[in-house]
Amino acid sequence: MSFRGNYEMQKFCTKGLTQQPELQLPLFLLFLGIYMVSGVGNLGMSLLIAASPLLHTPMYYFLSCFSFIDLCSSTVITPQMLVNFVKKKNTILYSECIAQLFFFVIFVVAEGYFLTAMAYDRYVPVCSPLLYNVTMFPWLCSLLVLIAFILGVLSAVTHTTAMMKLSFCKSHIINHYFCDVLPFLNLSFAPTHTSVMSSYSLLLRGFNSLVPTLAVAISYAFIFYRIHHIHSSEDLFKDFGTCSSHLIAVGIFIGSITFMYFKRPSSNSLDQEKVSSVFYTTMIPMLNPLIYSLRNKDVKKALRKVLVRSEFSFLRV
Repeated sequence: MSFRGNYEMQKFCTKGLTQQPELQLPLFLLFLGIYMVSGVGNLGMSLLIAASPLLHTPMYYFLSCFSFIDLCSSTVITPQMLVNFVKKKNTILYSECIAQLFFFVIFVVAEGYFLTAMAYDRYVPVCSPLLYNVTMFPWLCSLLVLIAFILGVLSAVTHTTAMMKLSFCKSHIINHYFCDVLPFLNLSFAPTHTSVMSSYSLLLRGFNSLVPTLAVAISYAFIFYRIHHIHSSEDLFKDFGTCSSHLIAVGIFIGSITFMYFKRPSSNSLDQEKVSSVFYTTMIPMLNPLIYSLRNKDVKKALRKVLVRSEFSFLRV
């Protein structure tokens, strides 16, 4: 009997990040701290950009949306992982698993295309500085944001629709701490259908990784060509400073995604794959606001102004 034909089997059991009881509490405290830092950092970045007129530019508009995506992507995964650390049996309903997969795919795909839009936003001021205000007008920025989310939703619908067509009777134990595509596929009892779905999923993931990577690479090829021909050291450091934070974020994102989904199956154990997934789902949302805030003079200046304004308002009260 298939999974969908048995109501009692409409639950999965996730193995979690570790099976060692002595590590459950330390890991719970560690990831709770990471999640809190990530939430405060990304939410604080979005609120700071909204509250500071100094940051009302296309670059920071993209950054606020990027922070929102990081906040959402970590919220899709981390709370469930934290609950699993303190529960004896890590069960999740089939509908909850599908929902988690759906939103995870939306945000991971949208993040890749957001980085592409941000690369274009870096390209214009470096290569065509006089045309920046003409090119990056508000409705174009909103259109790029909308396209990123639409592509994320389309990818999520495609993945989850395909997953919902599978039947599961071989096992209901997911060897992971969340409902990712590959561990989900391993539960299907039809090898031929699973192989086709795995190839289709690989093709879709390859497209959503290759397109942003190529677009970012082309943008930075023009940027580095432009920087190479700059003779003024002041302009050189200014242009490089504009791109450095984004380049670090792109490198971390593409590197972690490649390591997670495009390595050979035999090259790492399942436990190592969980560790690589942890880096993307929890560490990157925490690192991104730190990268953009610590390396950005405008963000630090705006933060100081907001803090001074808040202190002044508090003293007046």
